[in-house]
Amino acid sequence: MDLLLASYLHPNISDYLSGRVLYIDDAASTMRQAPFAQEELNAIKDVADAVVPITVAETSPAAFRNELDAADCIYVAGGESFRLLYGLKSTGADELLVDAVRSGKPYAGSSAGAIIAGPSVEPASVMDDPTVAPQLTDCSGLNLTEFVIVPHAQGTTGPYPIEVISQTVEKYGKDWKLVLLRDGQALHVSSRGSMLI
Repeated sequence: MDLLLASYLHPNISDYLSGRVLYIDDAASTMRQAPFAQEELNAIKDVADAVVPITVAETSPAAFRNELDAADCIYVAGGESFRLLYGLKSTGADELLVDAVRSGKPYAGSSAGAIIAGPSVEPASVMDDPTVAPQLTDCSGLNLTEFVIVPHAQGTTGPYPIEVISQTVEKYGKDWKLVLLRDGQALHVSSRGSMLI
């Protein structure tokens, strides 16, 4: 298993992504034209041979499986964690993703894409709005790692001031193994263990 879980992109993303990248954009599906979403997509296009953007919630399970099988690696973009998780769970794509990653397909994610890789997105409820996915009743993540990523932990990114980061730690730090990442940082998880980079 090879995971790169970033706060927002990572300076060495090209070391982890190559070939044909399946770019899952559900988290930012309602804000595709936002500067952060465009910057993220363009950064992945710069390092990949081919990028296949896909909104899982708008894609049939068979089409998603075909694109997943054809991809060399997976990138899950940032945005709303609860919208992203609902898109994956409501289509069964969450199970397909887990199988692919556990079978060796590299997975990289930023912000929401990093959060969902852990055991739960519940700790993201301080940062993100759970009401964007009112049908989501199960907040368990992909469980690819025991850690819950708390992105933008420097407290200077847009709607995530240091007070939001502090509230997240205070509310969820006792129940979950939180890893606080500043933009530019990532947690690399592999069969050899986990390492902050």
